[in-house]
Amino acid sequence: MSTSQNTIAVVYDYDQTLSPGYMQDAVLFPAFGIDAKAFWKRCAVLVDEDAYDNELAYMKAMLDYLAMDRPSNAELKKLGGDLSFYPGVPEIFTELGESLLTPSHQALGIRIEHYIISSGLKVLLEGSRLKGYVKAIFGCEFAENAQGRIDFPKRVISHTTKTQYLFRINKGMLEPGEDVNDHMPPELRPIPFTNMIYLGDGPTDVPCFTVMRRYGGQAIAVYDSGDESRKSFKKCYQLCARADRVKHIAPSDYRRGSHLRLLLEEMIIEIADRILADRKAELADRKVAAPEY
Repeated sequence: MSTSQNTIAVVYDYDQTLSPGYMQDAVLFPAFGIDAKAFWKRCAVLVDEDAYDNELAYMKAMLDYLAMDRPSNAELKKLGGDLSFYPGVPEIFTELGESLLTPSHQALGIRIEHYIISSGLKVLLEGSRLKGYVKAIFGCEFAENAQGRIDFPKRVISHTTKTQYLFRINKGMLEPGEDVNDHMPPELRPIPFTNMIYLGDGPTDVPCFTVMRRYGGQAIAVYDSGDESRKSFKKCYQLCARADRVKHIAPSDYRRGSHLRLLLEEMIIEIADRILADRKAELADRKVAAPEY
């Protein structure tokens, strides 16, 4: 027995994919008077000289900088309300379903879900305007001590472990306690990779881009067209033209009529039409003709 596979998942990185900068720079550092350059320099030292993973380095640096004034997760969540995004976000989350899915798609139960997989702080994203539009947010988390203050990394999502969360979406195992390594036949997975689109901005998204290509999903690398240094564009260009990791790159403008929006819409229509055609073919194969007289 197979499960319904009528969901299209659009999965986003966050920093420099949905937002121009890093979430820490945008809301955390101003709130606590942290010098961004000094902070990231400290992180680089931890990585280069002490062999820290990048994500553990910024979480340790954050705890060190806030040693005398550590906030609670609830306080961090409030800061997320000030996060800002690229043009067209979060409006795109509702507009895609409203404008693309036809009555035939909807009659079959085809729908679009949005997910975020970030190496940034989950709690900041949960406090942002994005929370009400996405099915799930995956990000790094802090545990709290007995005084209710952030105290130790609880969950770390690196650019390599991001792929685990693609498989969680694929298998419908969104809760941390569910073992994503449990075997699940392809026909029982609620969101096949062929129903999935991933958006990222650079080399840290390569593992996810690779998974999407390997299993038949779609991927887009986005860049900041306002970056006069062209660094953002060059990252995406290298991923497409040199490394052959993605087929499509686009400016990070999510508004109607933009290049990125047109790519996303065409991919979603293509997936929805394929689901519809497959279901019609399946029903035709199961149909038993009435006896002739």
